[in-house]
Amino acid sequence: MAKLYKNGFEADRAKAEFLTARTVYDLGIPSPKPYRLITDGERSGAEYELIKNKRSYTRIISQEPERLEEISLKFARMAKALHDTNADTTLLGSYKQRIERFYHEKNQVPEDYKQLALKFLDNVPDTPRCVHGDLHIGNIITDGERDLWIDVGEFAYGAPEWDLALLWTMCHNMPDERVQHIFHITHEQMKAHWDIFFPAYLGTSSPQAIEKAAHHLLPYYATKVPYIFDMVFSAPMPDAALQRIVKLF
Repeated sequence: MAKLYKNGFEADRAKAEFLTARTVYDLGIPSPKPYRLITDGERSGAEYELIKNKRSYTRIISQEPERLEEISLKFARMAKALHDTNADTTLLGSYKQRIERFYHEKNQVPEDYKQLALKFLDNVPDTPRCVHGDLHIGNIITDGERDLWIDVGEFAYGAPEWDLALLWTMCHNMPDERVQHIFHITHEQMKAHWDIFFPAYLGTSSPQAIEKAAHHLLPYYATKVPYIFDMVFSAPMPDAALQRIVKLF
């Protein structure tokens, strides 16, 4: 399978994603095998193993909603195994340092927000464990026999909370129209997915423990979301949104 970036994306970005994908594959993380860098003369990209008859976890839930619990539990096991995997810190970057560079090099948030984020980052452990960077149920595909992580361009090492915080906001704060456009399921199904996934990931059904763990994710979310917004929209977040989120630090 050929994956080519749109015109306007630098070749170095395609190369970086390919090298990251190769590192992920060599670590034994279940993912399509990366073969080589390619170009069509204008666009850059790479060739990957073609997974025949694949469906993403979100597509399965969309087409077979009765399997929501089954897929959410499988996703919890996959995410836990990923986060329990030791990363090669000589080949993968630090997710914490990536976020720190964003705040130091870009002027996308007010100064007071920036200082709160940097203060929080000072206390975040640089855990040498694998993190996907874009953890959600659309980024696992299956052919019925193998379940594979895809879109690993943001893969790094660090605290698993970076992954969990992004998933939390997708499941709670993303508008229904955008959820349906990206994931082909409803906001209610995304929220139900979280309510199944998170207790299974934590290994507890205690409401108090689940609530405490979710609360722990909030400053990670507040720190990460301006970085994600800039990456997706190449623009700063609206002031009104930042004023709501800043209270989570």
